[in-house]
Amino acid sequence: MKVALSIPDELFDSAETLGKRLGVSRSRLYATALADFVAKHQSRKVTERLNAVHAAEDSRLDRRIRRVQARSLPRDSW
Repeated sequence: MKVALSIPDELFDSAETLGKRLGVSRSRLYATALADFVAKHQSRKVTERLNAVHAAEDSRLDRRIRRVQARSLPRDSW
């Protein structure tokens, strides 16, 4: 799909330089950058949802489990 957009000259020049350095077309560079941006924001949304789910859960260990775990560790002198 073709898209027309406006960007600052400085950003355009930087993108042109990067595209040449990487050996990719302008279309490929812009598509890759947009895909990365979208993926980053989608993963943030997933992280926010997971944080919301886990915030509602009690994450403390049962006292008995804590004691068993502590006893299973070797005694080291620090």
